[in-house]
Amino acid sequence: MTTIGTSSLDVYPLCLGTNSFGWTAELDAARGVLDEYVGNGGNFIDTADVYGRHKEGNVGGESETMIGAWMAGRNREELVVATKVGFMNPAGELSATRVRDALTGSLRNLGTDYVDLYYAHRFDEETPIAESVAAFAREQQTGRIREVGLSNMTPEQIRQWIEAADEQGVPRPVAIQPPYNLVRRVPYESTWQPVVEEFALGVMTYWSLAGGLLTGKYRAGHAIEGDRAATVGRHANERAFEVVEAVRDIAADHNVDPAAVAIAWLLENPTVTAPVASARNAQQVGPLMEGVTIQLTGEDMTTLNRLSDGLGGEEAE
Repeated sequence: MTTIGTSSLDVYPLCLGTNSFGWTAELDAARGVLDEYVGNGGNFIDTADVYGRHKEGNVGGESETMIGAWMAGRNREELVVATKVGFMNPAGELSATRVRDALTGSLRNLGTDYVDLYYAHRFDEETPIAESVAAFAREQQTGRIREVGLSNMTPEQIRQWIEAADEQGVPRPVAIQPPYNLVRRVPYESTWQPVVEEFALGVMTYWSLAGGLLTGKYRAGHAIEGDRAATVGRHANERAFEVVEAVRDIAADHNVDPAAVAIAWLLENPTVTAPVASARNAQQVGPLMEGVTIQLTGEDMTTLNRLSDGLGGEEAE
């Protein structure tokens, strides 16, 4: 177990992402994924009010609702649940009214009276940051959220939020959720990591497997197809496939799936608290969790770091 930033939230160092729930995984599959993860020691579940809306006919909240159905009758205190607000509407998502109403909806979907970690899913250009900070702080005071996190924000926006929190005398955010993986080391290492170290923030990386590229299922020169083709494609290039080949070879040496190597590499970075990784079915969970337990050798790390050095791209999206 590890602790998120300066908070008292103790979590398993692999966070189960659930953006597939209600999209590529229906309720029975979602239950299987959650059972497998928790049954093997996991306790940290990540969702958002917008998850599920990718699928035609959905309205958002489907992932939260599936988690809520699964949590019913379980010991809520044994779980650390994170959700987010910010992508359901085009503007004003972090206004005081919207934060209050969105949280009410998320709690209803999840069947709980509090969220352990509530993220601002993106920066809101339409709402004064002081209003957003105050809105989250009020929900902390009521006990409906325990801690605040920030996602999809640039280092400067993170600083603005922290400065506003200090000016208001309210708790600072304890965590961020940036994109970071073996084939996208920039800009995290050059821009986010210094802010993380300065403010002792917890880091839950998204795109931890580069949308699936680092599972090893895709090969150079072959068409990238499937539901996640767009995300995989934005990470795929000649150098990235060289990294993938090395990940496959190292995985074979350790008798694990490539995904485990990608997770283990992230956890070698002391600023990373818990990579976020998702699964469509229970069979995909084990290989992810093996990333917590395997130990990469010095030679493994040297190879991976050399091949991936400087890989990456644009700022937060």
